[in-house]
Amino acid sequence: MNNSGPVLETLTRRLAETPPDFLEEPVVAGQGTVVVAALVNDLARMHGKRLPEAALGVFAGTAAHVDRNRLALVMVAAWLLADEWFVAKALAPATLVALLTGPMAELAVGTGAHKFVTDADRREELARVILGSLDYRPQGETLEQATDRLSAISATARRKLLAASRASEQRAREIRAALAAKAAEESADKWTRE
Repeated sequence: MNNSGPVLETLTRRLAETPPDFLEEPVVAGQGTVVVAALVNDLARMHGKRLPEAALGVFAGTAAHVDRNRLALVMVAAWLLADEWFVAKALAPATLVALLTGPMAELAVGTGAHKFVTDADRREELARVILGSLDYRPQGETLEQATDRLSAISATARRKLLAASRASEQRAREIRAALAAKAAEESADKWTRE
């Protein structure tokens, strides 16, 4: 997030005004209405490039329970990346594919794609994740402010923190159990020696 980017409110407003076409069902296993690979290729052409067919394969869903939400979020992100500010940056095809696969797959794990349109915090999170992935921060924010705000609003960061907390608690339980077993063993040894 080393570079100053667009005004955050412009991006969140664009997300709030996502057209219904970008909220349709993605084609997954032959079901749905929007071919996400074609949408991503159109986005790449807006940025001045075409994507090789091999790069588009990741945007074809094969199982609804695995791919539907991820592809729906890719559609919403494509709408945001079609904003004139991003188009003026002429993002490289590899950058677009990396952005639409890694961060979008991570965001889609715990949150429904349409929440990134209807919920103000999720809109802000999506805009900040996309900007951060491209090494930008919202205009008027310092690096520290942008980093802190993304950490504070990120549902993904909360999920990771919760998972780490659960793992830490599980490890503490295991240690307590091991210490209790060792104390019981030492007590039993003491009784047998006397």
